[in-house]
Amino acid sequence: MFDHFAFVAPIYDKIIRFLNIEKLKQLLELPIDGRLLDAGGGTGRVSSQLKPWVDGVVVSDLSRSMLKQAGNKRDLLPVQAHAEKLPFADESFERVLVVDALHHFCDQEQALADLLRVLKPGGKLVIEEPDINQFIVKILIAVEKLLLLRSRFLSPEQIADIMKAKGFSARIESDGGIISWITVGKEL
Repeated sequence: MFDHFAFVAPIYDKIIRFLNIEKLKQLLELPIDGRLLDAGGGTGRVSSQLKPWVDGVVVSDLSRSMLKQAGNKRDLLPVQAHAEKLPFADESFERVLVVDALHHFCDQEQALADLLRVLKPGGKLVIEEPDINQFIVKILIAVEKLLLLRSRFLSPEQIADIMKAKGFSARIESDGGIISWITVGKEL
């Protein structure tokens, strides 16, 4: 399979700047005693900034090139894996995070099921995705199609509906612009 991200991996952290760490800390309810899984986490640009508020961080991604960059960051454990078939035991993580990556997963429903599988009871899953209801995001979608990225964007409501079908309730928040967060808590 062709790795589109191999070309941008060395400069990814320099060109992708937007990040609301305070919002992610709030949604993930950090700090916590426990581990964080950054699924589709690429270079670890997000989870490396959350590391001070968790006991350990695992970055999973398919791109070996992106994970090489994550491995260069202190205290991140990079793991090459499909989000649909995570190589972790059930209930391994207190927090699971997916930032701007769900649209790249091959089978989003299966990926969400596996992310919930590895989440401990009482844990939180936070998904940050561009809101396809916004015009500028529609342009981003067109660009990704032109680049043959095979991305498949879902609306925040569609993601919440998938969670509901799996027996979980999801809360949707927006920054008033192009970003939406979908938060799922796993009951004890």
